Amino acid sequence: MAPEHLRRPPQAPPVFTATAQSIVDDAKRLIEASRKVQDDVVATVKPESATFNAVLKPLAQDENVMSLESHILGFYQAVSTQQELRDASSKAEELMDEFFIEAAMREDVYKLVDAVLKKNESLDPESRRLLEKEHKDFIRNGLGLPAGPKRDRFKEIKKRLSQISIEFQKNLNEENEGIWFTREELDGVPEDVLAGLKKGEGEHEGKLWLTFKYPDLFPTMKYAKNPETRKQVMIQNENKCNQNVPLFREAIILRDEAARLLGYPNHAAFRIEDKMAKTPETVNTFLGDLRSRLTAGGQKEIKSLLEFKKADLESRGEKFDGHYYLWDHRFYDRLMLEKDYSLDQQLIAEYFPLQTTIEGMLKIFEELFGLVFVEITGEDREKVAPTGKGSDIVWHEDVQIFSVWNDEGEGSGFVGYLYLDLFPRTGKYGHAANFNLQPGFIDAEGNRRYPATALVCNFTKPTPKKPSLLKHDEVVTLFHELGHGIHDLVAKTIYSRFHGTNTVRDFVEAPSQMLENWCWTPSQLKSLSKHYSTLSPDYLAAWKEQAGSQEAPSEQIPDSVIENLIRTKHVNDALFNLRQLHFGIFDMTVHQPESHEKIKELPISATYNSLRKQITQMEGPESLGLGEEWGHGEATFGHLIGGYDAGYYGYLSSQVYSTDMFYTVFKDDPMNPTAGRRYRYKVLEKGGSQDEMTTLTEFLGREPKTDAFYKDMGLA
Repeated sequence: MAPEHLRRPPQAPPVFTATAQSIVDDAKRLIEASRKVQDDVVATVKPESATFNAVLKPLAQDENVMSLESHILGFYQAVSTQQELRDASSKAEELMDEFFIEAAMREDVYKLVDAVLKKNESLDPESRRLLEKEHKDFIRNGLGLPAGPKRDRFKEIKKRLSQISIEFQKNLNEENEGIWFTREELDGVPEDVLAGLKKGEGEHEGKLWLTFKYPDLFPTMKYAKNPETRKQVMIQNENKCNQNVPLFREAIILRDEAARLLGYPNHAAFRIEDKMAKTPETVNTFLGDLRSRLTAGGQKEIKSLLEFKKADLESRGEKFDGHYYLWDHRFYDRLMLEKDYSLDQQLIAEYFPLQTTIEGMLKIFEELFGLVFVEITGEDREKVAPTGKGSDIVWHEDVQIFSVWNDEGEGSGFVGYLYLDLFPRTGKYGHAANFNLQPGFIDAEGNRRYPATALVCNFTKPTPKKPSLLKHDEVVTLFHELGHGIHDLVAKTIYSRFHGTNTVRDFVEAPSQMLENWCWTPSQLKSLSKHYSTLSPDYLAAWKEQAGSQEAPSEQIPDSVIENLIRTKHVNDALFNLRQLHFGIFDMTVHQPESHEKIKELPISATYNSLRKQITQMEGPESLGLGEEWGHGEATFGHLIGGYDAGYYGYLSSQVYSTDMFYTVFKDDPMNPTAGRRYRYKVLEKGGSQDEMTTLTEFLGREPKTDAFYKDMGLA
């Protein structure tokens, strides 16, 4: 039991008691209140008397207050089980986005901000950054254009792009397609996956319904022996949400038009200007260099995998056709790891039950960063809930909530709230992500508001015989997303605008990617592990039933298994990174056409598929005569509609920064608390409140370099 003082947070958590009506009403109320603040500033301040305190401060404080509710209003669409709440949440987001577009194009407010900038008052660095960013945002939102048809068209485009983004993500969240298979067709897929599938009736009697949700999709692609099954799953998965195909096309055409209206040569130039890379040329050079370094490695890896395919098919008396297809990859990659590296992913998963793994991860963050996590359960929920009802402070019964504190060495104060929503359900966001629910900031009275942040993931649900067990790559995913959560919790900024993960997109992944290294460190893997059979007598009995006469497993993962796992870190790494390059290069291709005409003519799906074949060197259905339009992967690519447009390269470029930080500061002693605290205060605490290159350079003690990145990948 946590000590009494850690059970009474000084700030109540948010409540999740909205109705479809209240969500829309609240959005309208927030909009009206915010519009009034802007109107009052314009009514009371003239350009000649404009100062930071008179203009920017009330606008920033309004943004702070609004964010306490607005993030949650938009969050329901990602997590609510009720269709009407999800619809209302999408509607609220649309209303708020339209208002933000209108606010960002108010010439009367812009004139005051412009006057403040010209006065060049002496300001603290974060306020100076706010002023400069705000000014730049007005220009980037069309106020550099003369009033009239051009500016009106720009505003129209912004509104339509916002609607597209909401509709696109909604289609992905609500996607519920799948395929009926016989058990025979799913031969090889682990029994605990099959046990969780819906059973067919009537015409589907004896069949199982396989969805495209991760807990069904990935094990099938990895374990289904029948290549026809894998091929079917792959093609259908690339054709889910085809209603997004026209939306994607419309979005990239409109983005191009908007960028050209503002005088940029294309959307990529517009988007990258205020990121760390600054220009599309820098990005193209980086991606091109990486591609040339990886291509030979990819060819070599495919050659080895083809030998596995040949041996596998011949052992089953089947014909080998000499081709390596997209739907072969997860299957033979796994087979290679099992045969050449004695890596049994199912066995490894037995050592990573979800709940004990989370406890282990939180412990690592406690030691490194000086934090304390206290789960709020039972009657403690009633005590902290502002309504007195414990169920009001979560949006679903599966959700766990923690209060987060500094330990004694860091001053014992409250830090914020962390939520974990870990299992799939209908209508829920389908990947793994961190959502900020309430940012931290300094309020109008000078007091700190504490943040609340949520991890939304889709891991396999527990069964009576087994807890939820994580494959090693899921352990990495969980640690990565928790990394974003910690960034969101420990940030300390004056303004919500810069809180936590509100950094430029080509830096935001670096802190989380750096923490992934702990999942490849023997001592940390050992400390995270606990065989599920040791958790309860029931689990032990279930394990024995399945294991027969095997001797009982050790409580922690054996060193030999860890060694084998770590040896595989870079196996088929070139192919993995070529896949990331395919996404990054496709993103840059559609966002930097030579002319507006060219983007209108571009066959998007064919470009996506042909680039994938050229870059990853794996064959798709086009090799079987299905043409280049066989699938529409772009329709499922939420990143490119949801903020990573002309920014997907950031996953790779921030890997450069994260590897540099790890090798320079943590590699020799990953659990060094002094280095951990320094990282917390120098990098995570800053959020986006200063230039990210400054943050990085101050932490490293020099400019970042690519050496560690290429060395780690064996490409130095």
